Amino acid sequence: MFEADPRTAAAAYFRQAYEQQMAGEYQQAIEFYTRSIEAFPTAEAYTFRGWTYSFLGDYNRAIAECLEAIKVDPEFGNPYNDIGAYLIEQGKWEEAIPWLAKAARAKRYEARCYPHFNLGRVYEHKHDWEKAKECYAQAYALEERYLVALAALRRLRAMFN
Repeated sequence: MFEADPRTAAAAYFRQAYEQQMAGEYQQAIEFYTRSIEAFPTAEAYTFRGWTYSFLGDYNRAIAECLEAIKVDPEFGNPYNDIGAYLIEQGKWEEAIPWLAKAARAKRYEARCYPHFNLGRVYEHKHDWEKAKECYAQAYALEERYLVALAALRRLRAMFN
């Protein structure tokens, strides 16, 4: 269907997968992410396929996909954060911490606010209010358009004023 260059084919399948995912067509998205991986495996394709599985509630499969992403590129931060987020969804709060910490330190990660925010969620759940506030503040400092972090920080500050 696409050019002979595997990277070009993988990128085209990835774009189609993402469009299907955003349209809520999760099975189609999984198929296109799979084609992308078959053409040329990338950490992004594995991570996004995992994200799609998470929309279907299959957190174990989502985590497995992220582990594959890490094998392909251990410096890519998204799968570490995603594993942490999926563990939180499973109620495995403590297990999420090391994954989120790795995401926050990852060399290749543009959305550094997310692991800090997710760590804030963990510490808030554990009633460690100071650490939670620090994490939410860090998330907001990293991305001032991330208003969810600001709202969480303000909510915790208000609880203790």
